[in-house]
Amino acid sequence: MAYDFDLFVIGAGSGGVRAARFAAGFGAKVAVAESRYLGGTCVNVGCVPKKLLVYGAHVADELEQAAGFGWTLEEGHFDWGTLIANKNREIERLNGIYRNLLVNSGVTLLQGHARLTGANEVEVEGQRYTAEHILIATGGWPQVPDIPGKELAITSNEAFYLKDLPRRVLVVGGGYIAVEFAGIFQGLGSATTLLYRGDLFLRGFDGSVRTHLKEELEKRGLDLQFNADIQRIDKLEDGSLKATLKDGRELVTDCVFYATGRRPMLDNLGLENTGVELDARGYIRVDQQYQTTAPSILAIGDVIGRVQLTPVALAEGMAVARRLFKPEQYRPVDYQNIPTTVFSQPPIGTVGLTEEQALEAGHKVQVFESRFRAMKLTLTDIQEKTLMKLVVDAETDKVLGCHMVGPDAGEIIQGLGIALKAGATKQQFDETIGVHPTAAEEFVTMRTATR
Repeated sequence: MAYDFDLFVIGAGSGGVRAARFAAGFGAKVAVAESRYLGGTCVNVGCVPKKLLVYGAHVADELEQAAGFGWTLEEGHFDWGTLIANKNREIERLNGIYRNLLVNSGVTLLQGHARLTGANEVEVEGQRYTAEHILIATGGWPQVPDIPGKELAITSNEAFYLKDLPRRVLVVGGGYIAVEFAGIFQGLGSATTLLYRGDLFLRGFDGSVRTHLKEELEKRGLDLQFNADIQRIDKLEDGSLKATLKDGRELVTDCVFYATGRRPMLDNLGLENTGVELDARGYIRVDQQYQTTAPSILAIGDVIGRVQLTPVALAEGMAVARRLFKPEQYRPVDYQNIPTTVFSQPPIGTVGLTEEQALEAGHKVQVFESRFRAMKLTLTDIQEKTLMKLVVDAETDKVLGCHMVGPDAGEIIQGLGIALKAGATKQQFDETIGVHPTAAEEFVTMRTATR
C-alpha cells in the first residue's frame, strides 16, 4: 500500500522534532502535527523559561554578595513585566528555530490537532493522512487534585504568563518543579510557602541531598510545611485566596501554585480507534523499541512515563529514527547513570545511585561526604554550605553515585556523568588532579570515608 508519509509524528516537542528531523535526513517522507507550540513543554513552559526565571531570581544573591567584594550598589528594583516580556521574546525566537529545523529538513509541518482514525491514519483539521509509521510524542500536562476551588489554582503552564508577581505564593508539591518554583518566587521577592503532604520533599533523591537542601532553604527564609495538604481553596472579597488545610488550618495567599504531578497528554487522541494499550499508570505501553501494542504506532517521551527528561526524549527520538530508517546506526537508549539537575536555590546535581538505592541493590557501600562554605562566600556574611557526596562500592571501588548541592551543581555533575558512564573507580577519582581553586576539585580530594 502507498502511504502519504513514511512517518507521521504527533507532537512537535523535543522528542518528536528530533525523530522527525533525523528520519527526514535519512530519506524518509515525514510529517509533524502540532496544535500548540513548537518545541513542546521544555521550550515553552518548562526547562528553558524556568532556567531564565532562575537566573533572574539568582540576581538577588549576587547583589547581596557584592558588598563583600567592595561594591556599593543602590537599592535594586525588580520588574516582573520586563522579565516576562524578555522571556517571551526568547521563546518566540526558539519557536522560529524549531520551525526552521523542521522545514529545512524537508518535514511537512501541519499546525492543528491530530487525531488517530486508524492504525495507519491521522486526521488533522478535517484532512486525513496515511502513514506507514505513526509516532506519538504528545508529552505531559500538569494536573491539579480534584478539590473544591481547584479552578482558582495555577500550574507551571500559567506561572510563566502571570501578569504580576504575586506578593504571597503558596506552592503545593514535593517534586523538583515545586522546589524550583518556590525558589523562583522567593528569589524574586514573593513571600513563599512550600506545602508538601509527605515528611520531606524530593522523594527518590539521595537522603543527604534532601536533608541538606531543606536546611539551606530554611536558612533563606523559605517557609517549609511538611505533612500538610489542602482540602479546599476559596476566593475572599479582597481577591486573595484562602487555602483550608486538612488539619483545619487556614492560609491566606495571593496565588496557589500546584506542582503535584503530570499526566500523559492523550486528550482526544483517538487511541480507541487503534490497538494501542495503556499501562497501569495510564501511560502508553511500549516495548524496548518504543513499539506500542499496535504494530504501526510508536510512542516516546513523557507520554510513555519512563524517564521524563528532555535529553531522554531526544535520545528516544533519535533511536526511533535510526531503527526505522537507518538501522545500521541504531543503538538502544541507555537509561543507566543519567545525569540530572534540580534548579533549586542552591541547585542539585546528581548522577548514578543514591546511597539508599546502592544499599537496596546489595552493594557494600562506602560514603564520602563533604560540606563546606564556598570560597566565594568567605568575604560575605552568607553561611550557605555546599554538599558533595560520592557513593562507592567498597568491594570493586567503582563509583556508583555522585551528588551535589551548591552553585553550578548541574555544570559540574555533567562531567562526572561521563566518568560514571565509563565505570570510573574511586582510585581514579583520587588520582585525578583537581582544578584549584574550585568547588569541583572537592570531588577528587575526598580521601576518607565518612561511613
